[in-house]
Amino acid sequence: MASGSFRAHDRRRNLVQLFTSIISNAYVKGFLEGKIYQGDSKAFCVPGLNCYACPGALGSCPIGSLQAVLGSRDTYFSWYVGGFLVAVGAGFGRFACGWLCPFGWLQDLLHKIKLPRRIKRLRRLPGERYLSLARYLVLVLFVILLPMFAVDFIGQGSPWFCTWVCPSGTLSGLLLLAGNEGLRSVAGWLFAWKNLLLAITVVASLVIYRPFCRYICPLGAIYGLFNPIALYRFEIDHEACTLCGICQRVCKLDIPVFEKPNSSACIRCGDCIASCPHSAIKSGFRGVVRKSPSVSGNA
Repeated sequence: MASGSFRAHDRRRNLVQLFTSIISNAYVKGFLEGKIYQGDSKAFCVPGLNCYACPGALGSCPIGSLQAVLGSRDTYFSWYVGGFLVAVGAGFGRFACGWLCPFGWLQDLLHKIKLPRRIKRLRRLPGERYLSLARYLVLVLFVILLPMFAVDFIGQGSPWFCTWVCPSGTLSGLLLLAGNEGLRSVAGWLFAWKNLLLAITVVASLVIYRPFCRYICPLGAIYGLFNPIALYRFEIDHEACTLCGICQRVCKLDIPVFEKPNSSACIRCGDCIASCPHSAIKSGFRGVVRKSPSVSGNA
């Protein structure tokens, strides 16, 4: 395994994730005053899961926006949000999950904390395959059906996923409450429930790589549907591939990349490319897929 190449790749990805998180949440005044930014940029979605309620957020979360437009029946914004999700998914698949999502990066950082034992090969556990489909259930139930049909007396739906599930939104809420005494005084049992879910996600991230992305995230579920057909994709050079299995061993999601390079579970982190000793994994856009840099000399 080319450890030097892998470390360089990991540093590069962390820098991109850091930069994206800062740019997405650059409204410093919001953190200081405990207020949500409501400028013109909030009309536009960011590619990753980034809560509208975060004091520093300059854009909107696509999942929160999707719930809002489904619940309000606003045709114009429905087309925009749907078009945004299709454009990002069809263009890049789950690349946004691996490189651009602030909450995904938080889980990455938590998983870097060294522990005596971790659960690495979840795909081999009984029932894990079905559990990994739970994110589609969350997408259909909490993001689509409930906002559309569980409406109030004026026919307005609620953002059920944001309200009841999303740990990213809970983290944003904590940041908002930290600077807003009035909001702290009215935080009740629902906020306590959300904090419990956030705590479970944090603890699980220490022993399981990206548990929220793996089992819950509806945004990853949407982007993952596009992985097999997205313009940006991974391909295997079958002449160079020796089926050594290194790509699967380094994959924190335990994906057999040599068999399923465009699995819907893949977050496009690129660890497999950086680790392949035979330069057998290619990445790039359909029709112009480039070969990964040769690392065989360092293997």
